[in-house]
Amino acid sequence: MAVFDYKGKTLAGAAVQGQLKAKTKADVERVLRQNRIFVTSISKKAPDIQIRFGTGIKKIDISRFTRQFATMIGAGLPMVQCLEILAAQSENKEMAKIVLQVKDGVQGGATLSDALSRHPKVFDSLYTNMVEAGEVGGALDAILMRLASYREKADKLVRKVKGAMVYPTVVAIVATLVSVGMLAFIVPVFAKMFGGLKAGLPMPTVVVLQISHFLQANIVYLFFGTIGLIVVGMWWKKTPSGALTYDKMLLVMPILGNLVRKSSVARFTRTLGTLLSSGVSILEALEITAKTSGNLVIANAINKSVVAIAEGDTITGPLKESGVFPPMVTQMISVGEKTGGLDDMLSKIADFYDDEVDDAVTALTSVIEPIIIVVMGVVIGGILIAMYLPMFDIIGKI
Repeated sequence: MAVFDYKGKTLAGAAVQGQLKAKTKADVERVLRQNRIFVTSISKKAPDIQIRFGTGIKKIDISRFTRQFATMIGAGLPMVQCLEILAAQSENKEMAKIVLQVKDGVQGGATLSDALSRHPKVFDSLYTNMVEAGEVGGALDAILMRLASYREKADKLVRKVKGAMVYPTVVAIVATLVSVGMLAFIVPVFAKMFGGLKAGLPMPTVVVLQISHFLQANIVYLFFGTIGLIVVGMWWKKTPSGALTYDKMLLVMPILGNLVRKSSVARFTRTLGTLLSSGVSILEALEITAKTSGNLVIANAINKSVVAIAEGDTITGPLKESGVFPPMVTQMISVGEKTGGLDDMLSKIADFYDDEVDDAVTALTSVIEPIIIVVMGVVIGGILIAMYLPMFDIIGKI
């Protein structure tokens, strides 16, 4: 149904205006006549254009919702009332809408897990399966508490990895822009000065001048070519082969690969351990963990583990073959399988690798920072020295 703006007058001659939802203008006129309003104008309101990337809901909103929901359920409040309160106090309007839709689903007779599964972009399969396990086992408050803890630790891990990459990325972008700016705007000024010199220029100066000339002559092509490469790279990354190759490259990259590997192991063990301790079956837990692993190399290893278990084997074999998981991890998982305490063992591994990620982030920052500073100094300093070398020769001759 569309929204129509209307203006009119009452029988007493008072001006009125407002909005009505209807299929057509005729329906609006009919409703207004029934209310004894003389219509002077009706216009269809243009739809509000909202540009939003993704769902508009942050991970922290879901984590906060889960923690508050678990507390309320544990306090004995009815589920529908909990959802109404959470929707009313949510600062995120999109999150409030989703919570109200979940509440409507529960009121309509659906289970909580079914109502949540209708919003897969907000509540993933891991979330809904854990809630379902809590409903079946009659321990929804405990499962929600466990889920809230899991999400908070997982979000903290992601923030650590992203935070470690922000500084070097910003510095690298600034260094590139400064270098391009010098070559495009400052070096040409020196080139005009050197144009009247009869003596030959030093080789470093000649190289920098040629690079500057090439950049000036092709800057438009280079700009659009760079954008084209980025677009093609993003498309390639979305293809199955491209995504797998990209994830493999991340794991073997110097310095950064160690951080990616440790964070991937921490995420895998945390997710699988949380699912198993919540009562989800091993096969279903592995399938969910594969979907939420964030790395295709690890996802493929987990999927092979599913096949191995279905054939009566253990999960450690495929994990060893992937080359991602350190021997210590696979050995501890093997011990956990044999002793029947796999969920506890996975939680211990996750806690250990959370600390390892902290150390890796610190090491990454301490190593990359001086490397970037040195590279910036060599590039920018090299350009300046190349420009001043002819001046030193002139001064020397004078």
